[in-house]
Amino acid sequence: MESFDVELRWPELFEHLSEREHHAVRQSLAAAWHEGFEPTRDHVKNLTEYARGAITRDEYRQRSIEIARHMAGVASAAR
Repeated sequence: MESFDVELRWPELFEHLSEREHHAVRQSLAAAWHEGFEPTRDHVKNLTEYARGAITRDEYRQRSIEIARHMAGVASAAR
């Protein structure tokens, strides 16, 4: 990703966020992107759902672990 365009790539993930939530998600993703992190749709979906309260902190953490395992090609311990 040459430019930070997560909102353009997946606008539907930002639709139900308040202005404050939207700003927080954008800032979090932008900071990580500037450090070399390439967010996927799964990353953005996980963070936006957590920001708007659709999932708990524990669910957010578990999903993050699963996304990382998937990206690394490691099988889930729960399977």
